[in-house]
Amino acid sequence: MGYGIQRYETAYLFGIYFTLFAIYAWVLNDSTTKEINYWLAVSIILRVILLFSIPALSDDFYRFIWDGRLLASGIQPFTHLPGYYLEQGNAVDGVNQFLYDHLNSKEYFTVYPPLAQIIFWFSAILFPDSILGSVVVMRILVLAAELGSLMLIKKLLPIFGLAPKNILIYALNPLVILELTGNLHFEAFIIFFLLLAIYFIYRSKIWQAGVTIGLSIGAKLLPLIFLPLFIIRMGIRRSVILYVAAAITIVFLFAPLLNAEVINGFSQSLGLYFKRFEFNASIYYLVREYGFYTKGYNTIQTVGWKLGVIAMVGILIISFWPFSFTRHEGKWKLTKKRSGSVNAWDEIPIAMMWVLFFYFLMTTTLHPWYLTTLLMLSIFTPYRFVIIWTAAVFLTYAGYTENGFYENGYLVVIEYILVIGYLVYEWIWRRRYTYQ
Repeated sequence: MGYGIQRYETAYLFGIYFTLFAIYAWVLNDSTTKEINYWLAVSIILRVILLFSIPALSDDFYRFIWDGRLLASGIQPFTHLPGYYLEQGNAVDGVNQFLYDHLNSKEYFTVYPPLAQIIFWFSAILFPDSILGSVVVMRILVLAAELGSLMLIKKLLPIFGLAPKNILIYALNPLVILELTGNLHFEAFIIFFLLLAIYFIYRSKIWQAGVTIGLSIGAKLLPLIFLPLFIIRMGIRRSVILYVAAAITIVFLFAPLLNAEVINGFSQSLGLYFKRFEFNASIYYLVREYGFYTKGYNTIQTVGWKLGVIAMVGILIISFWPFSFTRHEGKWKLTKKRSGSVNAWDEIPIAMMWVLFFYFLMTTTLHPWYLTTLLMLSIFTPYRFVIIWTAAVFLTYAGYTENGFYENGYLVVIEYILVIGYLVYEWIWRRRYTYQ
């Protein structure tokens, strides 16, 4: 899958992926505690095998290299669209027609935040003329983040009183291995820094947790949605310390970008995300079909940002919801959270999971690699619907052809029926589940 199959070769792609997923499911079901270290070693070997491959399932890495070469030449990639640099001739080393032709977002400003840009720059500095060289540098850093994540998961599971075997849910998941190490998606850094933040919180190192959350936001902006949930679980004093540390980190990372041209380009890219991009959505697709039926055209220009507002409101409700289900004398009861208590801290991963899940339901764009963060959070909860999702989401690759992409709506429907159906099953039987 790393070296010999293109993303438009659907039969080969699905045959191998779902075979891998069946083996993964078998390992999760039948492996013993004594075998955990063996399977962890296997998961690391599978990642290392991909070290020298050019990503086949995603072409985002071309934009990474484009941005890195601009930065290596002292140019902010946020200030101009890619076509501008070709109009200047070969004024920027390595920014050429070949690289431009492989960009999947020629008409958009870059949207990658500072920490990601630093990694792009580093890879371009080391290998200014080699695409494979830059890819290997970025992949080594992704691998380092993945190894760090596995170490942190291993440390955190006993803290939460969870079975050590839960680590295999993340470590061996084919989607995680292919999309992070294989396709160089920077969710690997989000996951590492979020895990580190959770670890610091349980060690009562609150300002360190704030710094690591700030770093996760520096890798991708998505973790911003988690910030409100700490108040009710950690108390105001600790939360303020965390927010101040995160804010200082974010300001430090974003300071080089604070000029009018950069802010304009970055904001335009974010605006287009809600007004133009659409892929593998759930609720948005239902609303879009209603728009076609009533208005006769695609209503994403108005619907996208409205769903964003609904997502924000839902996230705040989940974040500030003051009650939780606790088990007492064999019965589940709705009890009020004790702000700042260890029991409330236990709910941070599950609160993050529901916040992210709700956001995914509202978004207009849900790429497969987005689910890797959700899967990581789910291993600290009794819910396993995300495992089903990491299998079903791979159906979206059926839309790729040699000439482009056409989304198969029937496969999207199948994906969400499987995921929501299994989640409802888990909700109905939740009293039979334990964290083990």
